[in-house]
Amino acid sequence: MVRKLLRSVREYKKHSILAPVFVIFEVIMEVVIPLLMANLIDFGIDDGNLEYIVKMGIVLVVFALISLIFGILSGRSAAIASAGFAKNLRKDMYYKVQNFSFSNIDKFSTASIVTRLTTDVTNVQNAYMMIIRVAVRAPIMLICALVLAFNVNSSMALIFLCIVPILAVGLFFIMSKAHPIFERVFKTYDKLNNVVQENLYGIRVVKSFVREDHENEKFGKISKSIFKDFSKAERLLAWNMPLMQFCVYTCMLLISWFGARLIVLSGNDPAVGMTTGQLMSLITYAMQILMSLMMLSMIFVMIIISRASMERITEILDEESDIT
Repeated sequence: MVRKLLRSVREYKKHSILAPVFVIFEVIMEVVIPLLMANLIDFGIDDGNLEYIVKMGIVLVVFALISLIFGILSGRSAAIASAGFAKNLRKDMYYKVQNFSFSNIDKFSTASIVTRLTTDVTNVQNAYMMIIRVAVRAPIMLICALVLAFNVNSSMALIFLCIVPILAVGLFFIMSKAHPIFERVFKTYDKLNNVVQENLYGIRVVKSFVREDHENEKFGKISKSIFKDFSKAERLLAWNMPLMQFCVYTCMLLISWFGARLIVLSGNDPAVGMTTGQLMSLITYAMQILMSLMMLSMIFVMIIISRASMERITEILDEESDIT
């Protein structure tokens, strides 16, 4: 299914490759900045070395600007690649539908084909943009931040390894429960479009026989069904943010508590415990690790929504015309 959809990337392969490359360089700059900040605090501010503070300040500004530039370039490439991918996908589906016989069209229904060409393609476009940008950024940042956190203080970094499984299990539970609901919603969208289409085509008959109330009732019933399904799915996805915040604040509290005790006991000596700069860098890495997990959870949500759309689009592309 994925391989068939990726055939529509075609001339936008260049931007699809450039976006992850720019993201990698952006992440490298971001994970190095906390180390530089730790050195600025430990060897500049604590020692009162003004020359070192100015030098490290300039280096930090340069790294931040480079990270910003790579972020802008990655966003531009991802936008071009995803929009081009959606354009080609609509084109492929449209030309495929042109070859369908009446029996093929009746199999899907006109309303369903319209939904697949519009809503479903938009969902796949958004998912593709997140995959070539966010799905590359999040794992790389997660790994780099974990490695550097262990390099700063391995005993404190173990806190991350205790929190991550809790978050992973919670995200898997949410994903497994929400996907079937979105599959049902998109099928209901087809029914909604079909009701609207029938009403517009037969508007003269509806008005002649005074059937407006009946048509309104049909439309309201399907709209209410979509509302209920989407509300249920969104209630499940809403657990994503509280779960993430619980993990973030738990990590911050544990790092601050144990880190402060290590600093006091060691007298700010890195050979014995840890320094103020190292504690600050660990807190920054904690935010980066948990933010990358949050981005992964956003990707999961988008994949949950777009997976049903991908299956529906593939059905159109796989369909063979009865006309030979």
